[in-house]
Parts: sequence; C-alpha cells; structure tokens
Amino acid sequence: MTIVSTGYAYSSSFNDPGQWLGRIRFYTCILEALANEHEVHSIEQINHTGFLVQDGVQYHFLPPGTSRSAFPSTLHRYIGKLKPGVVLVNGFISPFRIMQLKWMLGRNVKILVINRAERPGTGVRKWLQRMASRSVHRYLFTGKAMGADWIQEGIFTDSKKIAAVIGASSSFRVMDKEPAQIRTQASGSPVFLFVGRLDANKDPLTVLRAFGRYAIEQPDARLYMIYQTEALLADINKLVQSEPALQKAVVLVGPVPHQAMEDWYNSADFIISASHYEGSGVAVCEAMSCGCIPILSDIPSFRAMTGEGSCGFLYPPGNPEALLALLLHTKTINREQEKEKTLRQFRKELSSGAIAAKIEAIIAE
Repeated sequence: MTIVSTGYAYSSSFNDPGQWLGRIRFYTCILEALANEHEVHSIEQINHTGFLVQDGVQYHFLPPGTSRSAFPSTLHRYIGKLKPGVVLVNGFISPFRIMQLKWMLGRNVKILVINRAERPGTGVRKWLQRMASRSVHRYLFTGKAMGADWIQEGIFTDSKKIAAVIGASSSFRVMDKEPAQIRTQASGSPVFLFVGRLDANKDPLTVLRAFGRYAIEQPDARLYMIYQTEALLADINKLVQSEPALQKAVVLVGPVPHQAMEDWYNSADFIISASHYEGSGVAVCEAMSCGCIPILSDIPSFRAMTGEGSCGFLYPPGNPEALLALLLHTKTINREQEKEKTLRQFRKELSSGAIAAKIEAIIAE
C-alpha cells in the first residue's frame, strides 16, 4: 500500500530539511512505523525544494507556495502521480482543498484527516467542512469524545467516521535518572516538570498556585518550567516572588532545544499540565515515553491518553485546590509502580508502533 501524508500549511521560517523533520519528530516517527510495511511519502511545505529519504520515509519538499492557492492543482497532481491508496491529511482547516484532492484522486483512495487541535469552523468554513465530510473516510482524534462538537455542529453526522487515533507519538526512551540529571542539573525530591506556552490555555498560574502550597508541605520538591513563549511571564514572576516557598521550589528554565528534552523528561518524576484544551498533547506524550507520571487536567485528550485515568492522575481544569490534593496524594503512592503503569500505557496506546497499527486497521476495513 502506498500512503501519502500531506497538509496545506506552509512553514516559511524553516529552510533546513533536517531541522524541520526534527521539529515534527512527534509525527515522522509514526510515518516511519508505517514504512515498515508500506511505501510512505510525505509532502512537506517549507522554504526549501528537494527530496530526502530518511528512515524509510520519502520526503518531498515542494516549491514554496505549492499548497497555498485556493486551487492547489499542482500539489494534487503531484500526489496523484505517487498513486496512493491512502492519504493522511494533517488538519481539517482546508475543506475546499480536500474536496478537490478527493475529486483528483478518485473514489478508491481513502482520505484520513488527522485532527490538529482545530475546532469546528463557523460560517462558510463550517459549510465547506460539512460538504468535505463526504470526501473523508475517517477523522482521527486523540479520543472519540473529541469529535462530539463536530457531530453537534452537524459537520458530520456519522459517529463511525470518528477513530480514536492520536496524531503524535515520541521517539524518546526511558533512561537512568542520575546521568540525565547530571546533564540537566535538575535536583529535588520529587522533581516536577511543566512544559508548554505561558498562556491562558496552558494555565501555568493554576499550577503555581497549587505548587506553592504543596512546597510548604514538601520543601525538597522542585518544579522546572520549560516554555517557548512568555505571555504570562510577568504574572508568573510576580506570583513566585510573592511566595517564599515558590521562590525556592520553582526554576524558570525557559526554552530548551527539542533533543535535550529527552534528558529533562528522564530527570523528572512527574509531568504537570493544566491545559484547558489540547488536540493531542505532544509534551505529555513525550514525557510518558520516558516514564514521567502524568498529573493532568481532566480534558478529553488527556483522558484518552491516560486510558481514562488508568495511569497518572486527573483533576478539573482551572482548579488549584484539586491539583493540590493530587500533589499531596503523590507522597503516598509507589512511584515505581506508577511509572511502570505509565510506560505500559505509552507502549500500548501512544507509541509510534501502536498508532501505526491503528491506522493500518482502518486501512484494512
């Protein structure tokens, strides 16, 4: 079977194929797993033109702007020449283009749309998404519950089109904590990690409000915060400086190169997230692959990723009291057992091999 991965987003800030593929490593590892049994091509749109074969996947870097037209016939003809049996489309933000792609490829080619955290459209886009749903074989959401809004909006009416397949995995591996902590200089007992943007959706202030009170009870605990954006940094600094326990317990690390994150995840005991909405939660997936016990807001994607709470702990979003209760509860758990449960959940549901097997099952239907 020939599988083609594509999308309609153009990332102009990247001109190096290696850097770009490293940036989307959470997805390319899934393509590599599929390439073990299939011929896999991936169409990339960055500021570079060329061709590259890496770990069994054939990457096609088309000229910039190929997919940006409302009628990207050049892109669709290129995909057609690859003679795919299945096309994986990243995101449902371009329903009109997906309809054109289906018309170009014909009825025998299956189109699987991977949800990339986009919400149901409004206005004309909503109408086009309804029309395009006839061209889509399956929608891949992290959890089936995440498709409820799309059904409620009438964008598609057949719930059988929704498949619980996360569109992100991790190539990181669990390793000994001591050498990892030497490289990161992380210390504390236990060590907690927050990874994400400092914005209202990621809600780092809820984490800090709970952690400040927890640190009074557990003064050796440390919370390391890794982030790429700084929207709430002033508020965070103000809160940290106002509480002596936070001043001692919180380390604002800032941005970290992606490959170095493997050491950070292996340096930590727990990963904390307070997100109000996530499409998949790449950082949480990567942390779980290294055995970080998840303490997460109870949202559909995290519920699915943890097997409805079969590993880790969930609390209501935006509720520092509930988060504090879980932090205090971690003092009584068997960390090694919880870590093993987390690793089992990752291997069973979130590993690239597990995700590839789910996609193959859909193809075989």
